[in-house]
Amino acid sequence: MIKIGVFGAGHLGKVHLKVAEASKILDLVGYYDPNPEIVKKITSEENYVAFSSLEELISAVDIVDIVTPTLSHFEIAQKAINANKNIFIEKPMSNTVKEANDLVKMAEKKSVLGQVGHVERFNPAFQAALPWINSPMFIETHRLAEFNPRGTDVSVVLDLMIHDIDIVLSLVKSKIKKIDASGVSVISETPDICNARIEFVNGCVANFTASRISLKKMRKSRFFQKNAYIALNFLAREVEIVKIKDVNPDINEDLPLFFTNAEGHKKQIYFENPNIENTNPIKDELEHFANCIIRNLTPKVSLKDGAKAMQVAHQIISKID
Repeated sequence: MIKIGVFGAGHLGKVHLKVAEASKILDLVGYYDPNPEIVKKITSEENYVAFSSLEELISAVDIVDIVTPTLSHFEIAQKAINANKNIFIEKPMSNTVKEANDLVKMAEKKSVLGQVGHVERFNPAFQAALPWINSPMFIETHRLAEFNPRGTDVSVVLDLMIHDIDIVLSLVKSKIKKIDASGVSVISETPDICNARIEFVNGCVANFTASRISLKKMRKSRFFQKNAYIALNFLAREVEIVKIKDVNPDINEDLPLFFTNAEGHKKQIYFENPNIENTNPIKDELEHFANCIIRNLTPKVSLKDGAKAMQVAHQIISKID
């Protein structure tokens, strides 16, 4: 089993602790949190081992699982890498693009693996839709959340939109040509709602909307490509695939959802409903990382991927500023 230590026992950290404890390939050694009140509360509720220092827990594990506030990511990751430990680091991977790029270089120099917690890559709806998404040319994403003070230490771009930025960058194999963005700070000191438009060199356009001051939650993306439309609901874990195929012009019988396009070609619309497994994305991403360590594979969401998403997110923020 791969030994793992969780750094940060807040809301998400507790989820990581629970998942690691239940895993068959992860061995939860313990956790570290600098807040004595959090440690006291967890000790009274669970049997997790609390470590008294960062360094002590780092030395005892194979995976340093960083689930602390963003401002402390770089410091902990740097200490872990210098100790030759593999790092799993929640998104956004650092506070600045320079820090992200420095972590990539440090990990490469020390030959340790790193993965960034862009958990939507492991969402079962996205996994089910992935085989159907092929060279999308227009993408629209909406990620809306009710206001929660947790996470307002960073812009909504880094808090929410970065999930969709990472998804799009993983699908569009082209350089970015242009970025436009606008945003408004309503409750926080940083933007709470933002819209961004990215144009890629290959002609693809992606339109992003993120808000943390909405009345209801929404995590939806739509992908438009040649002869297909894929609608993905990350929250409800639903996928709708609409495809268009050519019809033999010699067939005269009526077909359901049949039409003739402007060029006179017969087309038929049909639907696909891929099977969506009931999985735990956080469990999947942590166990995927453990398997990458065992087999010496590159993680699905590498440190380079995380740094790339960070760079684009900060470009969007600069357009707002």
